[in-house]
Amino acid sequence: MSSAPIDLRGVIVATALPFKENASAPAGLEVDYDRFAEHCDWLISNGCRGVGPNGSLGEYSALTDAERRKVVQVAVAAVAGRGVVVAGVHGPGWHQARHWAELAAEDGADGVLALPPTMYRASDAQVVEHFSKIDEVGLPIMIYNNPIDTKVDLVPRLVAEIAQLANVSAIKEFSGDVRRLFEIRELCDIDVVAGADDVLFELMVDGAAGWFAGFPNAFPAESVEIYDLMIAGRVAEARELYKHLVAVFRWDSRTEFVQAIKLSMEQVGRYGGPCRPPRGPLTEAHSSQVVADMARAIKGLEEYRAR
Repeated sequence: MSSAPIDLRGVIVATALPFKENASAPAGLEVDYDRFAEHCDWLISNGCRGVGPNGSLGEYSALTDAERRKVVQVAVAAVAGRGVVVAGVHGPGWHQARHWAELAAEDGADGVLALPPTMYRASDAQVVEHFSKIDEVGLPIMIYNNPIDTKVDLVPRLVAEIAQLANVSAIKEFSGDVRRLFEIRELCDIDVVAGADDVLFELMVDGAAGWFAGFPNAFPAESVEIYDLMIAGRVAEARELYKHLVAVFRWDSRTEFVQAIKLSMEQVGRYGGPCRPPRGPLTEAHSSQVVADMARAIKGLEEYRAR
């Protein structure tokens, strides 16, 4: 089955997921679907191209099956056709990932984001099989290279092999190696999407087609402005704005990125809230650093706007 291609250009936000206290819920925390719907609406209203529920930032691995499915349903309803919903379908094996892709299709997602097998150092052949089974569902696929977490590196040669599948349209590149964009482009014609916030500028200079992003959860309008300036070729202006945010963007590439982004949301008046295990609260040192980085970012943005 082959899908119609979708436009993955623009800022698609890997959405953080709000929880509220409920003693009867897993780890005493219940998904706050009303807050999540409001957050998705806020991101779209601030110019973001779409949302990406059930990514690592959305704590998908800490959710029950029922919660994980409902998160996608809520996102689809909140976006209401004003942008795209690219649902995370990550799983240890292709049978789990394909199952989540089938449900995403049933629930109205526009595409899926898929890691290679999680929790297993798969061979190249097993990685290709994994994506080929997801491909059979028929939704557009953004493959996701995160060798730090999965221990499987989708190197350009392997990306080119996976790109032969009918529904693979893009790769979220999170290796941190910005040199890969040109090599991927030389080997196949799928879009390369910036996957780490702190290499966004470099990847967009080299021609990244989109940004699957974390910190737009706190700075959606500013993130869209950076992206639009880069697309328009106004690189110096984009750099001036980006330099105020890059220090806090670096948290997107750290182990504590979920907690850091949720705390950053609190610093701009949004609800971040707690995380479910295994993620615990930030250490005092980390919390202080996030708050300091955010304070500098907010001050820098104020100065930028006042110019």
